[in-house]
Amino acid sequence: MTAGATGAAEGPDGPTDERPRERDAVVVGGGVAGLSAAVYTARQGLDTLVVDPGESILRRNARLENFPGFPLGVDPRRLLDLLGEQAETAGADRLDARVTRVSLADGDPDAADAGNAANGARFAVTTDEGDRIGARRVVAATKNEVGYLTELDGVDIVDRGKAYVDADERGRTGVDGLYAAGRLARKPHQAAVCAGHGAEVAVTLLEESDEPFYHDWVAPEGYFTDRDRDVPPGCEEIAAAEREARESAALDATRDRFAEPHPDPQETHPSLED
Repeated sequence: MTAGATGAAEGPDGPTDERPRERDAVVVGGGVAGLSAAVYTARQGLDTLVVDPGESILRRNARLENFPGFPLGVDPRRLLDLLGEQAETAGADRLDARVTRVSLADGDPDAADAGNAANGARFAVTTDEGDRIGARRVVAATKNEVGYLTELDGVDIVDRGKAYVDADERGRTGVDGLYAAGRLARKPHQAAVCAGHGAEVAVTLLEESDEPFYHDWVAPEGYFTDRDRDVPPGCEEIAAAEREARESAALDATRDRFAEPHPDPQETHPSLED
């Protein structure tokens, strides 16, 4: 779903203004790390917005041969499309734009247009389209692009030939509520590793938020309750009929998504383009 920063979303009935401009989580970057993070935050009910201009370096790859679940490899563009669809299905919105600045809302003169700390937004996120979005938490997942973070006190930029954000293993930075995921957090240049780290960062965010969370798990009916246990936060029990319905929908979707080669032309390094 593509949504404006003010919350206008394109749905079956056209634009709406129902979604707030102030978000629980803004994910900067729509590669595998950012989209994986968005899946987890959105599934747990956080109002999540992914801001990305659609330029993931992964689209330049011809094939991904080592991503789990694809024994014969997968088209990287298809993988990104599927991750984007998965984030949307989970409830995340997407804004096609480039983030130019992340600042603390209470120190931003334009924060009145993006929510403010008193109303819950810790950050003000600004895009190249002039959008200003209030965010309680931000996940930075932009590979080696760091310019939009330089005005935040407490963010340490590490130069190793390319720029990275200094973060701990779970993506925490020196600024409360700001996380770094994937390559930006110096994870290896492997799609599977970066996707996993995006998920780990999101779980860290959930554990440190006000949302009750144990783990994201769909269990068969009775798995917990038949042992006189409550279903943990973030988990779900489903009956056999619901499981079969979800399986059928997943099989139909898989056949449809992989019925034809990806329609977009193969991308390459920008220096090789005419």
